[in-house]
Amino acid sequence: MNHIQNAMKQAADIILAAYNTAAQNGELPQAEVKAPVIEIPKDLAHGDYASNFALQNTKIIGKAPKMIAEAIAKNAQLEGSYYESITILGPGFINFRLGQKWFTDVLTNINEEAENYGKLANENPQKIMVEFVSANPTGPMHMGNARGGVLGDSLANVLAWAGNDVTKEFYVNDAGNQIDKFANSINVRYMQILEGEEAHPLPEDAYHGEDIKVIAKELYDMHGDSLKNLDEKERFAKYVEYGLGKNIPKMKSDLARYGINYDVWFFESQLHNTGYVKETVDMLTANGFTYEQDGAVWLKSTAFGCEKDDVLMRGNGFYTYFAADIAYHREKFANRHFDKVINIWGADHHGHVARLKSALDALHLDGTNRLEIVLMQLVRLMRDGEVVRMSKRTGKSITLTDLLDEVSCDAARYFFNSRAADTHLEFDLGLAVRQDSENPVYYCQYAHARICSILANLEREGIAVNANPDLSLLTSKEELDLIREVAKLPEEIRLAANDREPARLNRYAINVASAFHKFYGVSRIKDAQPEVRDARVYAIKCAAAVIKNTLSILGVTAPEQM
Repeated sequence: MNHIQNAMKQAADIILAAYNTAAQNGELPQAEVKAPVIEIPKDLAHGDYASNFALQNTKIIGKAPKMIAEAIAKNAQLEGSYYESITILGPGFINFRLGQKWFTDVLTNINEEAENYGKLANENPQKIMVEFVSANPTGPMHMGNARGGVLGDSLANVLAWAGNDVTKEFYVNDAGNQIDKFANSINVRYMQILEGEEAHPLPEDAYHGEDIKVIAKELYDMHGDSLKNLDEKERFAKYVEYGLGKNIPKMKSDLARYGINYDVWFFESQLHNTGYVKETVDMLTANGFTYEQDGAVWLKSTAFGCEKDDVLMRGNGFYTYFAADIAYHREKFANRHFDKVINIWGADHHGHVARLKSALDALHLDGTNRLEIVLMQLVRLMRDGEVVRMSKRTGKSITLTDLLDEVSCDAARYFFNSRAADTHLEFDLGLAVRQDSENPVYYCQYAHARICSILANLEREGIAVNANPDLSLLTSKEELDLIREVAKLPEEIRLAANDREPARLNRYAINVASAFHKFYGVSRIKDAQPEVRDARVYAIKCAAAVIKNTLSILGVTAPEQM
């Protein structure tokens, strides 16, 4: 249940009903008024919700805003509502003060829904695919993949909690130029083992990582020098089969260690093997959006406002990566019927966005509106104020595995999701391993663990707690502020889904933890009067549920002990 939206709707309904009553009584003129806008004031001393309805409609009604507001307040019916009072401030702002019913309903609802609290009932759910990471299977995953993995996984979780049918997908680029380069790189390393490095220098554009040497050595250990006797096509196929057979399971296990498990692993090769890429290019041609030049087939991207046209099939008859990408996205919309497809890409791919959307438009798939691209900025790893580029363990560029060897999965996921995708991120390795309140993920987890410790101590001491306490006893500022905060989870999920910004939930988790710490700093529990104690226990159980649910969306655990 979204308590924020419910309260806002009720405030708007009260205002309109009060206006209609005032108009019927002759206190205000009858008019077609604008719908009330309800907001949460920055200063809650003025009220929990506020509306500028009177200022919005002063010209329409033909009265001074303060006179309108006073008539609204006079005729407002609050009995049975969430509100205990209405006040008028300034030139005519209408301010609502929540009553005990709302606070009690919030806690009761959280207690009832427990691990499902925050999940939204969506009247118009969408079938959404989130495709993320999709790293080339030719080597280990790097920091961009680490950030993209968390952003994509967290966004998919948010969209699912918002009531949508969500699929997480990894697109495996197991065809094309990068695979040819992968095979050639392994071949050079294999031949170096047989005949020496001087006889087979590694090309500058080959893959230079140690992982290629390892693959070549393992192939040599299994086959000796027999592979060199095969023709190149057969030999290279052996390299690719073994290399991908080793790398893809490693990618899956690394991502699982990172808390990411995909619903679908989609292989580019199946698009080529089934003729789907050719069929897609033929459809673009039939629709009048291609032309031939110098033996190549080009897409008329400039017809959609792009800066240049794009090659779909080279003169040698091989289709480009862009052609396969168009076919892949056509398959998502035309075959699997996704309403929305969201891709998490590095910011260096920004030039590709308009081109791909226009190609889908040319296929009558409405790529402009149905395909969304979240562009992700770079990550800088920091330690002691210095940029870190190399792994202390390997002396090479830091991979996802290196990172998870140094910091916990929880810290990595929380930190990578702590900023919106379109902002640069500095990941402080030193902060990520600290166990104090300066570390935001530790701060949130500690709040949950502290609540679990309080509850465990009560149980251990044999203190029986009433499961249905009098929640009207929760009246202090800190108690009500905690309830206000835990009430926000469904609304935070709604906004995070709408804005495609799961980082909202990082900030929200900190706010809930902070509200709990402030509450606990001034509120006795075990030594309080039994009735008050029981109400406070009920409240902190709800806070623990909200922290746990929020962190779970981010893929972060909520430990019971620290």
